[in-house]
Amino acid sequence: MAKLNSRVGRRGFLATTAAAAVLAGTLGVPAFAAEPIRVAGIYTVPVEQQWVSRIHKAAMTAQTRGDIEYVYSENVSNTDYARVLREYAEAGNTLIIGEVFGAEQEAREVAADYPEIAFLMGSSFKEDAALPNFAVFDNYIQDASYLSGIIAGSMSKSGNIGMVGGFPIPEVNRLMHAFMAGATEMNPDIKFQVSFIGSWFDPPKAKETAFAMIENGTDMLYAERFGVSDAAKEKGVLAIGNVIDTQSEYPETVVASAIWNFEPTLDKAIAEVQSGTFKAADYGVYSFMKEGGTVLAPLGTFEGKVPQAALDLVNKRQAEIMSGDFVVDVNDTEPSSS
Repeated sequence: MAKLNSRVGRRGFLATTAAAAVLAGTLGVPAFAAEPIRVAGIYTVPVEQQWVSRIHKAAMTAQTRGDIEYVYSENVSNTDYARVLREYAEAGNTLIIGEVFGAEQEAREVAADYPEIAFLMGSSFKEDAALPNFAVFDNYIQDASYLSGIIAGSMSKSGNIGMVGGFPIPEVNRLMHAFMAGATEMNPDIKFQVSFIGSWFDPPKAKETAFAMIENGTDMLYAERFGVSDAAKEKGVLAIGNVIDTQSEYPETVVASAIWNFEPTLDKAIAEVQSGTFKAADYGVYSFMKEGGTVLAPLGTFEGKVPQAALDLVNKRQAEIMSGDFVVDVNDTEPSSS
């Protein structure tokens, strides 16, 4: 059963209604200039889950600024998603945000019924001009994933890296491919074990999958899911984090992490809402490193332990990414073991 929560916090967003935008233009005043925007978040996983937690962090920042008022529901099943969407639409929220990877068609049908409400949804698909109030986003953090792969390639002594993901959908696939490309650039002989657990939040299953990879020779794990770093810690191997930085919890295990900063995406939406120009668009670009949407976490406890050759390559590639001289490939196809 979905959990509804009106506390300030676990993610948020905002948007404007078409009617309000027209009215603002007519009166010659900016839309929503004074009052916070009412935002509802709908999530299929607990808000502690990596991906969703980053949206929550950005929403909390926006709420602290006074830009939004925020309510949310977590653990909403895909079969119940449309119903909860409609409830929040009827409740007077001006923007609804969430992730519709398993409920794409249903979510778009609801959005079509409420053209005065803005929808910004994590999605594997693109925006549709025929549905002008439905925008999409995703965590395009392949830039930092590539850099973390360089570090992983330099730290693996066995040349065998295990990768545990949730589902082989574009948002996961592209990060894995970028990581693999970085590791291979550092060590062309690297081999990969790739597996998907069929869940966004099943730490025990992810942990067991990682154990199997360690038994099969890996000494470095790509922790796309919770549970992988626990296995690495127990078996004394290393791990690379994804989306969030968990090194404080695994100081001898997590070497580096590709961090997703949702603030640029959210701030862009805030600006569009306040100006009355929110429309169907792909917000994915605001997750790129050049936009501040992704960074490589500090090495922290692994400072001085990563080979200098890897650090030099990371610095070189990062500068080239920022200047546009190096572009990390966005490969959404399902990766496989080598």
